[in-house]
Amino acid sequence: MSDDIPAESDPRPSSAPLLGPLEDAEGASSELQSRVTGEEDELRSSLAALSQLASAHLALEETLTRIAEFAVAAIPGAEGAGLTLLESGHADTLVASAGFVEEVDAIQYGLGEGPCITAADEARTVRSGDLSRDPQWVRFGQRVAQLGVHSALSMPLLTHDGVLGAMNIYAHGTDVFDDRATLIGELFAVPAAIAVQNAQVLAQTRRLAANLQTALTTRATIDQAIGIVMSRVGCQSEEAFSRLRHTSQIEQRKLHDVAKRIVDEAVRAAHARHSQ
Repeated sequence: MSDDIPAESDPRPSSAPLLGPLEDAEGASSELQSRVTGEEDELRSSLAALSQLASAHLALEETLTRIAEFAVAAIPGAEGAGLTLLESGHADTLVASAGFVEEVDAIQYGLGEGPCITAADEARTVRSGDLSRDPQWVRFGQRVAQLGVHSALSMPLLTHDGVLGAMNIYAHGTDVFDDRATLIGELFAVPAAIAVQNAQVLAQTRRLAANLQTALTTRATIDQAIGIVMSRVGCQSEEAFSRLRHTSQIEQRKLHDVAKRIVDEAVRAAHARHSQ
Protein backbone atom coordinates (compact mmCIF):
# COMPACT_ATOMS: atom_id res chain seq x y z
CA MET A 1 0.00 0.00 0.00
CA SER A 2 1.40 3.39 -0.96
CA ASP A 3 2.44 5.72 1.82
CA ASP A 4 0.35 8.45 0.12
CA ILE A 5 -2.91 6.62 0.79
CA PRO A 6 -4.37 7.78 4.14
CA ALA A 7 -5.14 5.16 6.71
CA GLU A 8 -8.79 4.28 7.13
CA SER A 9 -10.23 6.16 10.10
CA ASP A 10 -11.93 4.35 12.95
CA PRO A 11 -15.71 4.70 12.38
CA ARG A 12 -16.42 4.40 16.13
CA PRO A 13 -16.96 7.76 17.78
CA SER A 14 -14.46 8.67 20.44
CA SER A 15 -15.78 8.65 23.97
CA ALA A 16 -13.26 11.22 25.20
CA PRO A 17 -15.32 14.32 24.36
CA LEU A 18 -18.35 12.85 26.14
CA LEU A 19 -16.59 12.17 29.42
CA GLY A 20 -15.92 15.80 30.14
CA PRO A 21 -19.54 17.01 30.16
CA LEU A 22 -20.65 13.81 31.89
CA GLU A 23 -18.11 14.29 34.62
CA ASP A 24 -19.13 17.97 34.92
CA ALA A 25 -22.77 16.97 35.28
CA GLU A 26 -21.92 14.35 37.86
CA GLY A 27 -19.72 16.85 39.69
CA ALA A 28 -22.47 19.47 39.70
CA SER A 29 -24.97 16.92 40.93
CA SER A 30 -22.60 15.82 43.65
CA GLU A 31 -21.97 19.42 44.67
CA LEU A 32 -25.71 20.14 44.79
CA GLN A 33 -26.34 17.03 46.85
CA SER A 34 -23.55 18.00 49.21
CA ARG A 35 -25.01 21.50 49.59
CA VAL A 36 -28.51 20.14 50.24
CA THR A 37 -27.14 17.66 52.78
CA GLY A 38 -25.25 20.45 54.52
CA GLU A 39 -28.36 22.61 54.68
CA GLU A 40 -30.38 19.74 56.11
CA ASP A 41 -27.68 19.11 58.73
CA GLU A 42 -27.72 22.79 59.71
CA LEU A 43 -31.51 22.72 60.00
CA ARG A 44 -31.45 19.58 62.15
CA SER A 45 -28.76 21.06 64.37
CA SER A 46 -30.64 24.34 64.80
CA LEU A 47 -33.93 22.58 65.52
CA ALA A 48 -32.22 20.36 68.09
CA ALA A 49 -30.71 23.40 69.80
CA LEU A 50 -34.08 25.12 69.66
CA SER A 51 -35.76 22.22 71.45
CA GLN A 52 -33.29 22.49 74.34
CA LEU A 53 -33.93 26.17 75.05
CA ALA A 54 -36.87 25.44 77.37
CA SER A 55 -34.55 23.79 79.87
CA ALA A 56 -31.76 26.37 79.57
CA HIS A 57 -32.90 28.77 82.37
CA LEU A 58 -32.15 31.82 80.23
CA ALA A 59 -33.63 35.30 80.45
CA LEU A 60 -36.21 36.20 77.80
CA GLU A 61 -33.90 38.43 75.75
CA GLU A 62 -31.10 35.87 75.79
CA THR A 63 -33.49 33.11 74.71
CA LEU A 64 -34.78 35.20 71.81
CA THR A 65 -31.23 36.06 70.77
CA ARG A 66 -30.36 32.37 70.64
CA ILE A 67 -33.41 31.72 68.45
CA ALA A 68 -32.29 34.45 66.03
CA GLU A 69 -28.79 32.99 65.90
CA PHE A 70 -30.15 29.50 65.23
CA ALA A 71 -32.25 30.92 62.38
CA VAL A 72 -29.16 32.40 60.73
CA ALA A 73 -27.42 29.03 60.96
CA ALA A 74 -30.42 27.12 59.60
CA ILE A 75 -31.54 29.30 56.67
CA PRO A 76 -29.28 29.28 53.58
CA GLY A 77 -27.86 32.69 52.73
CA ALA A 78 -28.91 34.35 56.00
CA GLU A 79 -26.46 36.94 57.35
CA GLY A 80 -28.54 38.35 60.16
CA ALA A 81 -31.88 37.80 61.89
CA GLY A 82 -34.18 39.62 64.25
CA LEU A 83 -37.27 38.71 66.22
CA THR A 84 -40.20 41.09 66.34
CA LEU A 85 -42.98 40.54 68.86
CA LEU A 86 -46.40 42.13 68.98
CA GLU A 87 -47.25 43.85 72.26
CA SER A 88 -50.73 45.38 72.47
CA GLY A 89 -50.85 45.56 68.69
CA HIS A 90 -47.49 47.33 68.49
CA ALA A 91 -44.55 45.65 66.76
CA ASP A 92 -41.08 46.01 68.19
CA THR A 93 -37.79 44.21 67.59
CA LEU A 94 -36.64 42.67 70.83
CA VAL A 95 -33.40 41.09 69.61
CA ALA A 96 -31.11 41.04 66.59
CA SER A 97 -28.24 38.70 65.79
CA ALA A 98 -26.22 41.45 64.06
CA GLY A 99 -25.87 45.22 64.30
CA PHE A 100 -27.05 45.89 60.77
CA VAL A 101 -30.34 44.11 61.53
CA GLU A 102 -31.03 46.65 64.28
CA GLU A 103 -30.44 49.46 61.78
CA VAL A 104 -32.72 47.89 59.17
CA ASP A 105 -35.57 47.30 61.60
CA ALA A 106 -35.20 50.75 63.14
CA ILE A 107 -35.85 52.17 59.66
CA GLN A 108 -38.75 49.76 59.18
CA TYR A 109 -40.57 50.74 62.37
CA GLY A 110 -39.75 54.40 61.93
CA LEU A 111 -41.47 54.39 58.54
CA GLY A 112 -44.20 51.96 59.54
CA GLU A 113 -43.59 49.73 56.51
CA GLY A 114 -41.42 46.74 55.65
CA PRO A 115 -41.39 42.97 55.24
CA CYS A 116 -41.57 42.20 58.93
CA ILE A 117 -44.56 44.47 59.52
CA THR A 118 -46.34 42.91 56.54
CA ALA A 119 -45.54 39.36 57.68
CA ALA A 120 -46.89 40.02 61.18
CA ASP A 121 -49.95 42.01 60.07
CA GLU A 122 -51.00 39.61 57.31
CA ALA A 123 -49.74 36.35 58.89
CA ARG A 124 -47.88 35.29 55.76
CA THR A 125 -44.32 34.75 54.58
CA VAL A 126 -42.81 37.74 52.77
CA ARG A 127 -39.74 37.59 50.52
CA SER A 128 -37.82 40.18 48.54
CA GLY A 129 -34.72 39.72 46.42
CA ASP A 130 -34.16 43.40 45.68
CA LEU A 131 -35.53 45.73 48.32
CA SER A 132 -34.39 48.82 46.42
CA ARG A 133 -36.84 47.98 43.62
CA ASP A 134 -39.61 46.28 45.57
CA PRO A 135 -42.90 48.15 45.07
CA GLN A 136 -44.32 46.79 48.34
CA TRP A 137 -42.18 49.09 50.52
CA VAL A 138 -40.72 51.84 48.37
CA ARG A 139 -39.48 54.15 51.12
CA PHE A 140 -38.15 51.31 53.27
CA GLY A 141 -36.41 49.59 50.35
CA GLN A 142 -34.62 52.72 49.22
CA ARG A 143 -33.40 53.46 52.74
CA VAL A 144 -32.05 50.00 53.52
CA ALA A 145 -30.46 49.70 50.08
CA GLN A 146 -28.20 52.55 51.18
CA LEU A 147 -26.99 50.21 53.93
CA GLY A 148 -26.20 47.58 51.30
CA VAL A 149 -29.03 45.27 52.38
CA HIS A 150 -31.05 43.95 49.44
CA SER A 151 -32.62 40.59 50.39
CA ALA A 152 -35.22 39.94 53.06
CA LEU A 153 -37.24 36.97 54.25
CA SER A 154 -39.86 37.39 56.98
CA MET A 155 -42.03 34.66 58.47
CA PRO A 156 -44.89 35.17 60.93
CA LEU A 157 -44.54 33.46 64.30
CA LEU A 158 -47.84 31.59 64.45
CA THR A 159 -49.34 29.78 67.44
CA HIS A 160 -52.80 28.55 68.38
CA ASP A 161 -53.27 31.88 70.16
CA GLY A 162 -52.57 33.84 66.98
CA VAL A 163 -49.58 35.78 65.62
CA LEU A 164 -46.86 36.45 68.20
CA GLY A 165 -44.78 38.50 65.80
CA ALA A 166 -42.34 37.75 62.99
CA MET A 167 -38.85 36.41 62.35
CA ASN A 168 -36.83 38.62 60.03
CA ILE A 169 -33.92 37.31 57.95
CA TYR A 170 -31.63 39.61 55.94
CA ALA A 171 -28.71 39.38 53.52
CA HIS A 172 -26.68 42.00 51.67
CA GLY A 173 -26.76 40.41 48.20
CA THR A 174 -29.68 40.38 45.77
CA ASP A 175 -31.93 37.33 45.26
CA VAL A 176 -30.28 35.48 48.13
CA PHE A 177 -33.32 33.61 49.40
CA ASP A 178 -34.69 31.09 46.90
CA ASP A 179 -37.67 28.75 47.26
CA ARG A 180 -35.64 26.24 49.26
CA ALA A 181 -34.41 28.89 51.71
CA THR A 182 -38.00 30.07 52.09
CA LEU A 183 -39.20 26.52 52.77
CA ILE A 184 -36.49 25.98 55.37
CA GLY A 185 -37.35 29.32 56.95
CA GLU A 186 -41.01 28.37 57.22
CA LEU A 187 -40.11 24.97 58.68
CA PHE A 188 -37.89 26.65 61.26
CA ALA A 189 -40.49 29.30 62.11
CA VAL A 190 -42.98 26.71 63.41
CA PRO A 191 -40.96 25.44 66.40
CA ALA A 192 -39.40 28.91 66.77
CA ALA A 193 -42.85 30.35 67.47
CA ILE A 194 -43.44 27.71 70.15
CA ALA A 195 -40.03 28.43 71.69
CA VAL A 196 -40.81 32.16 71.75
CA GLN A 197 -44.19 31.56 73.36
CA ASN A 198 -42.65 29.27 75.99
CA ALA A 199 -39.98 31.87 76.71
CA GLN A 200 -42.66 34.53 77.18
CA VAL A 201 -44.67 32.31 79.53
CA LEU A 202 -41.54 31.46 81.54
CA ALA A 203 -40.58 35.13 81.79
CA GLN A 204 -44.09 36.05 82.91
CA THR A 205 -44.06 33.26 85.51
CA ARG A 206 -40.74 34.51 86.85
CA ARG A 207 -42.07 38.07 87.05
CA LEU A 208 -45.18 36.90 88.92
CA ALA A 209 -43.06 34.85 91.32
CA ALA A 210 -40.74 37.79 91.94
CA ASN A 211 -43.70 40.13 92.45
CA LEU A 212 -45.31 37.66 94.83
CA GLN A 213 -42.10 37.32 96.82
CA THR A 214 -41.78 41.10 96.96
CA ALA A 215 -45.40 41.42 98.06
CA LEU A 216 -44.90 38.82 100.80
CA THR A 217 -41.73 40.53 102.00
CA THR A 218 -43.41 43.93 101.92
CA ARG A 219 -46.42 42.65 103.82
CA ALA A 220 -44.23 41.03 106.46
CA THR A 221 -42.29 44.28 106.98
CA ILE A 222 -45.49 46.31 107.29
CA ASP A 223 -46.94 43.81 109.78
CA GLN A 224 -43.75 44.06 111.87
CA ALA A 225 -43.93 47.86 111.82
CA ILE A 226 -47.59 47.75 112.86
CA GLY A 227 -46.64 45.55 115.81
CA ILE A 228 -43.88 47.97 116.84
CA VAL A 229 -46.22 50.99 116.66
CA MET A 230 -48.87 49.10 118.67
CA SER A 231 -46.38 48.33 121.43
CA ARG A 232 -45.07 51.90 121.51
CA VAL A 233 -48.38 53.74 121.40
CA GLY A 234 -50.63 51.15 122.98
CA CYS A 235 -53.16 51.14 120.15
CA GLN A 236 -54.98 48.61 118.01
CA SER A 237 -53.65 47.40 114.67
CA GLU A 238 -56.07 49.57 112.67
CA GLU A 239 -54.81 52.74 114.33
CA ALA A 240 -51.19 51.63 113.99
CA PHE A 241 -51.70 51.08 110.27
CA SER A 242 -53.37 54.50 109.94
CA ARG A 243 -50.34 56.10 111.62
CA LEU A 244 -48.01 54.37 109.17
CA ARG A 245 -50.10 55.45 106.21
CA HIS A 246 -50.27 59.03 107.50
CA THR A 247 -46.47 59.13 107.87
CA SER A 248 -46.14 57.75 104.35
CA GLN A 249 -48.30 60.53 102.96
CA ILE A 250 -46.58 63.28 104.93
CA GLU A 251 -43.09 62.15 103.92
CA GLN A 252 -44.22 61.21 100.40
CA ARG A 253 -42.55 57.86 100.73
CA LYS A 254 -43.81 54.37 100.04
CA LEU A 255 -45.56 52.65 102.92
CA HIS A 256 -43.06 49.81 102.76
CA ASP A 257 -40.13 52.22 103.05
CA VAL A 258 -41.66 53.85 106.12
CA ALA A 259 -42.32 50.46 107.69
CA LYS A 260 -38.79 49.26 106.93
CA ARG A 261 -37.29 52.33 108.59
CA ILE A 262 -39.34 51.69 111.74
CA VAL A 263 -38.30 48.03 111.82
CA ASP A 264 -34.63 48.85 111.19
CA GLU A 265 -34.66 51.47 113.97
CA ALA A 266 -36.23 48.97 116.37
CA VAL A 267 -33.60 46.34 115.49
CA ARG A 268 -30.75 48.79 116.02
CA ALA A 269 -32.22 49.89 119.35
CA ALA A 270 -32.54 46.28 120.46
CA HIS A 271 -28.92 45.54 119.53
CA ALA A 272 -27.79 48.63 121.41
CA ARG A 273 -29.61 47.53 124.57
CA HIS A 274 -28.12 44.03 124.41
CA SER A 275 -24.59 45.38 123.93
CA GLN A 276 -24.75 47.51 127.07
